[in-house]
Amino acid sequence: MARLQTAEELSKLLDYETFLFDCDGVLWQGDVLIPGAKEALALLRQHKKRIIFVTNNASKSRKAYKKKFDVLGIEAYEEEVFGSAYATAVYCSEVLKFKKGVDRVYIIGMSGIEEELDTEGIGHSGGSDPEDLQAGPYTLDQFKEDPSIKAVIVGLDQYLNYTKISKALQYLVRNEGCHFIATNDDSTYPAKDGILPGAGSMFAPLQYILKRSPVSIGKPNKTMLDCIVAKQHFDRKKSIMIGDRLETDVKFGIDGGIDTCLVMTGIAKEEDITGPNASDIKPTYVMASVGCLTQLVGST
Repeated sequence: MARLQTAEELSKLLDYETFLFDCDGVLWQGDVLIPGAKEALALLRQHKKRIIFVTNNASKSRKAYKKKFDVLGIEAYEEEVFGSAYATAVYCSEVLKFKKGVDRVYIIGMSGIEEELDTEGIGHSGGSDPEDLQAGPYTLDQFKEDPSIKAVIVGLDQYLNYTKISKALQYLVRNEGCHFIATNDDSTYPAKDGILPGAGSMFAPLQYILKRSPVSIGKPNKTMLDCIVAKQHFDRKKSIMIGDRLETDVKFGIDGGIDTCLVMTGIAKEEDITGPNASDIKPTYVMASVGCLTQLVGST
């Protein structure tokens, strides 16, 4: 694990051809850009580096992420964005072989999952359905069987309620063949002034009830990286993953045979890498912020 602080040390990163970036906590916090992030990405593009944005946030589709990049003034393209919502939709269509127009899923999540499922031709209920957004008590006589539901998908849901959890539970207990899928298992995600509950917190009630863990698609799981490599065809040995979490971003790179760089602008803290209870997960490099790359302006 090497610290990158000086321009000479940071120049090592220019030896890589492909840069995979987490977004929340690395490029921005909430809707606020990390200082120097925009300039750092522009620098890498000037050096003809391939850039891929890899996010576990399933609340937004690739199209929605592109709009966020545009608003923040960052050059980015939809095909460069790989979110867990997209990977989950691909998993349903390509791995589980759900039949388009026939098989459906129930969603605890937001519009990002719905939009990506739509692109794969997979029907869905739950999510943003007005019927499922109403808070209040839920009784079993309200549940309507839907034999076309083949999976329950859980992602970040800022409108999580008792109704959604109750419906998801019924599908999972009444149909032994119903797949239990999580877009990712992040317990939290970084916000401007702290942390908020993540997708892992959303499926925890069902996991506790069922004594069963979902298949998790997002980082650090291999499914996500295999999907990216299949689409982008890059050399893992000449690639680096830059993220703010040891247990997701860094482990994702290590398990996938990719070098890693931890930034300290999100979830990870100094004691996580150097303290007496430091994690066993060790990044290849550590730098304070992605903005540190701006020291390389003018490098050749």
